[in-house]
Amino acid sequence: MTTAFIQNDGTCVESVLRPGNTNCAGCGMSIGFQLLTQALEREPIMLVIPACCGIVTAGAFPTSAYGVPTAAATFASSAAFATGLATVAEFNGDDHPVVCWAGDGGTYDIGLATLSAAAERNENMIYVCYDNEIYGNTGGQRSSATPEGVATTTSPGGKSEPKKDIMGIMTAHRIPYAATLSVAHREDFLHKVRTARNTRGFRFLLMLSPCPIGWKSEPDESVELIRVAVACGVFPLYEVFDGSRFRINARPDATPLVDYIGRQKRYTRSRLDVGILDEQIKRQWRYLGTMATTFPA
Repeated sequence: MTTAFIQNDGTCVESVLRPGNTNCAGCGMSIGFQLLTQALEREPIMLVIPACCGIVTAGAFPTSAYGVPTAAATFASSAAFATGLATVAEFNGDDHPVVCWAGDGGTYDIGLATLSAAAERNENMIYVCYDNEIYGNTGGQRSSATPEGVATTTSPGGKSEPKKDIMGIMTAHRIPYAATLSVAHREDFLHKVRTARNTRGFRFLLMLSPCPIGWKSEPDESVELIRVAVACGVFPLYEVFDGSRFRINARPDATPLVDYIGRQKRYTRSRLDVGILDEQIKRQWRYLGTMATTFPA
């Protein structure tokens, strides 16, 4: 049996993610799947998922918690797998989306080479990175998406380097569309997925995805955590078209940074300097504001 819900127009839509999956309570990835389903409505998709929590979600063979065809890729090659599926689909006249669904480990780090190659060739796929800022599936190790000051199993004293700017890397490839997604901003999320669906070529979507176990946060606060992340400026909501035209979708509302940090227990006092983090956020927003004003979408 699959989960179904009613759209605003009264139609019944079957969810990509079925009951019985192995995801934790409060998992941002699960919420993202529900919104992805709503955005694409009844349209069939093909999923490609590398090694990550997302592929464990399916459960044990021969059953699957996914309601769509899903290919399990190696850690480093989800974009290469998706390239093959998209090419075959084009040969067959099939215009349904091929969607890569990968964590930050398979995007920022291990899968970066094939991701970059597919983006440079402008392959026709939608690549979604659900970014929980750790290697969540293998014990919560540090990734290059882990923020500065966060303790992980391989950086127990707190990470000393700032988070990698994956959006900057992807927009430098001049891909047709890149955007950030918030599970706390439903209409914005749906709009961006639909924009990606209606764009041809390589599309990159970055979704901040709470992991209550790794973030040491409360499962019932996951959506509120992302709302606060956007409100304090930690996670900017914006779009980039053709690598050159910027649109900001929501701006910080003066919510203090400590409102976000204080809801988690993963930040270490020894490596955490709120003043430095606050200045990094302000610097990022000065850059985004300049780009959106100088090169508006």
